[in-house]
Amino acid sequence: MKMKMIFVTSNSGKVEEAKKYFFPLGVQVVQKKIEYPEIQANTLEEVAEFGINWLKDRIESPFFLDDSGLFIDALKGFPGVYSAYVYKTLGNDGILKLLKGVENRKAHFKSVVAYYDGELHIFTGKTRGKILHEKRGTGGFGFDPIFQPKGFNKTFAEMTTEEKNRISHRGKAFKVFSEWLKENLI
Repeated sequence: MKMKMIFVTSNSGKVEEAKKYFFPLGVQVVQKKIEYPEIQANTLEEVAEFGINWLKDRIESPFFLDDSGLFIDALKGFPGVYSAYVYKTLGNDGILKLLKGVENRKAHFKSVVAYYDGELHIFTGKTRGKILHEKRGTGGFGFDPIFQPKGFNKTFAEMTTEEKNRISHRGKAFKVFSEWLKENLI
């Protein structure tokens, strides 16, 4: 391996997804489970930048983290930056209740990957789709059972990991990040 990067996350599924993008470049991704404060902010970019700034003097670089959210048009982007908290407190059933009787069910997932190597670099990915009227599927995590990506008849929770990773917001952010790495570091 040419390079080692730390991925700050408690989600081993995200680590496996990252490895698929970085292993072919000779980059070893190492998971580090370390809690860091998540501020209340207006954008995922602000949350990710705060996390980087909090961690940069506490762990060795290079490292990266990601922050993702579900943004529902009819709810003016809610839950957005509060997605993790809303999922823990309301869950999928709570979101479905909030959208009861709502026709516009357009939504998108957005992922921000923040990389620190002495400087901050931000990479984003977005997947558009809609919120269904019921939960479908048992795979994935979080809001996956109620989100159907545009152009597909399956929810994220009904897709295989490989299918989801090809079109997911995080996969798109990792792809941009890996292309940047290839151009700038490797």
